[in-house]
Amino acid sequence: MAFNSKNPFLSNKRFSSNAVSRAEEVHEAKIIDYNQEMTLSGTINKTAILFLILCGAAMVTWWMAFNGINIMLPAIGGAIVGFVLVLVSAFKPHLSPYLAPGYALFEGLFIGGISAIFEAMYPGIVINAVGATLVTFLVCLGLYKFKIVKVTEQFKSVVIAATFAIATYYLFSWLASLIFNFTPVHYGNSMMSIGISVFVIIIAALNLFLDFDLIEKGAQQRMPKFMEWYGAMGLMVTLVWLYIEFLRLLSKLASNK
Repeated sequence: MAFNSKNPFLSNKRFSSNAVSRAEEVHEAKIIDYNQEMTLSGTINKTAILFLILCGAAMVTWWMAFNGINIMLPAIGGAIVGFVLVLVSAFKPHLSPYLAPGYALFEGLFIGGISAIFEAMYPGIVINAVGATLVTFLVCLGLYKFKIVKVTEQFKSVVIAATFAIATYYLFSWLASLIFNFTPVHYGNSMMSIGISVFVIIIAALNLFLDFDLIEKGAQQRMPKFMEWYGAMGLMVTLVWLYIEFLRLLSKLASNK
């Protein structure tokens, strides 16, 4: 089967393993109702639900921040819990109907907190980051829908390799900054730092194509209904990453003025 990407979250192993279990169900003559199958419309609806939950939670920490309430605990706690829920869902996709809303809730607390901090430092930056994220999403969706950009195996390999390289760089630079007390090159507002941010945003945007492709193929393969939540969660993870990177880039540009 050509569906062999290794997307960190929307793993083909999850989709293919479920395809195997579906085949086993057919072999055992079990009747699977259409309402129990993954669909594009169902995944879109689940994504909308997660987005609303995330926005609602973000408004809580945003309100707290601008009313003088310490937001560090809910923001940092939300980021940690959200990350843990993503990891659990990656290994236990059948739990996604429960884990995905939890991820949106806790990640929303983090997003609201970090957004409030950036907004206090650079007024107007949040609306610009939200707009940039939305436009990027719509452009990528249009390019994918009209087959202008085709997700080939080579395309997947390059994007996945770049994504893991970025994750590895971020991890080691963070650890090195703690141990050796130096400032990583992607910090600050130098041209090198801005260039790195632009590159990371491009890779994050390219991950949207992988998300679209995997969700579409999952629906075509008639995966179980819970995979709608799994696919929606994966898409939200990419959008959150993209939004944070836009915040960082815009803050660097603003600090140069």
